[in-house]
Amino acid sequence: MAKFFREFREFAVKGNVIDMAVGIIIGGAFTLIVQSLVKDVMNPLIGLLVGGIDFSNLFVVLREGVAGAPYATLAEAQAAGAVTLNVGLFINAVVSFSIVAFVVFLLVRTINRLKREEAVAPADPTEKPCPYCLMVVPIKAVRCGHCTSELQAATPEKPAESV
Repeated sequence: MAKFFREFREFAVKGNVIDMAVGIIIGGAFTLIVQSLVKDVMNPLIGLLVGGIDFSNLFVVLREGVAGAPYATLAEAQAAGAVTLNVGLFINAVVSFSIVAFVVFLLVRTINRLKREEAVAPADPTEKPCPYCLMVVPIKAVRCGHCTSELQAATPEKPAESV
């Protein structure tokens, strides 16, 4: 049992798990902001464009409740016990999801672009194989330290002379 808890502790304190937890917390806060944006800013504007419809109160009554229809708001219908198809709330959820998905796309795209820029060119080699014994020797070596064969010295390249 102690081994199980030790493994769990090692898993829980890994950097990736903590990064993921921070991401989930920030994602939850971001979702609240997007929901407010959709509910309080976008839906009233869209409602004005399509003739004054309030999407949060856009619903279809499937079965009337104790008090008869018509119901002015979704809250009235639910208070009366009516069974409703909440089309407006679904539209709100789709708009919220679309905004979150687009922002996450932009975030991942930016991160991938930064990772590509971070790619470093490979460093110049510091070792080479000996052509006689095939052991690895420093690139500037003139004699192999393993078989003592003489090696061609690496000649520095001369810059091309302009004509």
